[in-house]
Amino acid sequence: MRRSPLFSGVIYLLLGILFTYIAIGNVQKDGWGFFTYMLVFLATLDFGSGLRMVMLHFKLKQQLNNKKNKD
Repeated sequence: MRRSPLFSGVIYLLLGILFTYIAIGNVQKDGWGFFTYMLVFLATLDFGSGLRMVMLHFKLKQQLNNKKNKD
């Protein structure tokens, strides 16, 4: 079974939130280090991928609706 872009986007956004939360805790505990920068980088990639997937879902949905309306 294929996953919808909306489901994948939500998973990526949740991972971005998780990595951000861990990074904030790591900064409060140890300050800015390599691990913290890596977590921030991963969170940025996940947020970007998540938003792109959610936008793709709505774009595909709009195209399907436009195609149905033409037929």
